[in-house]
Amino acid sequence: MTGGFNIGARAKTRCDLLGAPPYSEVEGQLTRRFLTPAHAAALSALEDWMRQAGMSVRRDAAANLIGRYEGETADAKTLIIGSHIDSVRNGGRYDGPLGIMLGIDVVEALHRADRRLPFAIEVVAFGDEEGSRFPASMSCSRAIAGTLDALTLQMKDADGVSVAEALAAFGGDPANIARAARESEDVLAFLEAHIEQGPVLEAEGLALGVVTAIAAQKRLMVKIVGTAGHAGTTPMALRKDPGPAAAECVLALERICRAGTDGLVGTVGRISAMPGAFNVIPGAVEFSMDIRAETSTTRDAAVDAICAEIHAIAAARGLTAEIHMMQALAESPCDPSLIGLLEEALGELSLPVRRLPSGAGHDAMVMADLCPTAMLFIRCEGGISHNPAEAVTEADCALAAQAMLTFIDKLERRERA
Repeated sequence: MTGGFNIGARAKTRCDLLGAPPYSEVEGQLTRRFLTPAHAAALSALEDWMRQAGMSVRRDAAANLIGRYEGETADAKTLIIGSHIDSVRNGGRYDGPLGIMLGIDVVEALHRADRRLPFAIEVVAFGDEEGSRFPASMSCSRAIAGTLDALTLQMKDADGVSVAEALAAFGGDPANIARAARESEDVLAFLEAHIEQGPVLEAEGLALGVVTAIAAQKRLMVKIVGTAGHAGTTPMALRKDPGPAAAECVLALERICRAGTDGLVGTVGRISAMPGAFNVIPGAVEFSMDIRAETSTTRDAAVDAICAEIHAIAAARGLTAEIHMMQALAESPCDPSLIGLLEEALGELSLPVRRLPSGAGHDAMVMADLCPTAMLFIRCEGGISHNPAEAVTEADCALAAQAMLTFIDKLERRERA
């Protein structure tokens, strides 16, 4: 208990509250995509909780929700604490929101203690980390970091609605999206708490871990183009069917990534045949590729090898292949001095220090273009994430909140020195 409320444990409860409609688009599961009514409902709840915690609240041009707790002086730099409020389709309740809720709890503890710091604290709810509605991801953190490109605003969802159109309808300001960007000299650091989304901490009996770096990632869309035809009247030998070619391409991706090093992984998460009828040979098959590794060098070599095989497979079958880059994110090491402060915080709480890299992408990797970053991992049951079975314990969430408060204590001492 801190200041009359169960810090950390309440953060878990609030994540649970946002796990169903109106905070989800679908009854019986959590699906909360960027710039949807479910996203709006979640921001409304967060705004109330931020104000109760002692923060002023605003939304920027990119629809980021920002709660601010002022420092001792108006010109103080800002420590940003944040994560994402969106989810994958049929996802878990803690991937993203837990980091926001913990940030709110930490600020409320400071507010209840009537404590101001030599820096302001902002808690940010990014809206689009997952990329579950539009082809690219992390558009909200990229807007704050000043790295959002105009192409992202032109990308469209499955219904043909562009990011710019959806953002304007949501109350954002796509024409002035640059106003969301922050100045690096005004930002002290970025701290993100997040479930591990992997099994390492649980396997080692540890509640928390300190992230050293986030893996490099590329997202691509592939379209294999053939000739549509009747499924019953076109002989197999005379077909130009992109379906089997796409299957070969997926297997090539799997083979190359399985043989890789440096944590190389590859995923085809979306695949569709056009026109998509039972009795029609597809005219085209489109699929996504998500390629990640600990280094950009390893990732890029794999992407080049996979793309070369895709073109070769298509050519051998008399087809064409179109490959489009949707997003490229370099590996992002966390700041060594902030890693040290997090490790000291865990030590002060008598917790073992475990360093580990993140194979998953996070808003922290984008925010590293703006300021020094740090990440705290929280154990999740079975290492399961992007799944309704995602689970954390109240005890681990309470430890995470205490570690974040202790990290802030140490950051304060450093800034006053």
